[in-house]
Amino acid sequence: MSLRFEKGRLAMIGLKHRSELTATNILNSILAVFLFFSPWLVGFRDVQAATWNAGVCGLAIGLMAALAITELQEWEEWVNAALGLWTAAAPWALGFAGVTTAMWTHVLVGLAAAVLAAVGLWLIHASATRAS
Repeated sequence: MSLRFEKGRLAMIGLKHRSELTATNILNSILAVFLFFSPWLVGFRDVQAATWNAGVCGLAIGLMAALAITELQEWEEWVNAALGLWTAAAPWALGFAGVTTAMWTHVLVGLAAAVLAAVGLWLIHASATRAS
């Protein structure tokens, strides 16, 4: 199979890379669910900024990953990378870095989401290079 870009989206992608991209987005979806429920699972639900950020970022990362699973578009990976970086930086930007469980949850999940999005972007561009 070959890869073509049409109107900013991938028209066709090789089966191996498509399944790898689906796997990265499934992992991002799992991270998003964990982040959303982390205030109760990890125990920082009384820290309002951390709880709200975990909920909003968890929903947004999950939505982008789900969209990328159904119809892969490059911009979805870029948005997930930005959301992951925001999630990792949020403890300092929103002032809850002193709450260790909230800080580490956001940093680890955020960096993992950003790395998975970067892998997705790399796979998209590696496939495009081979197809041309």
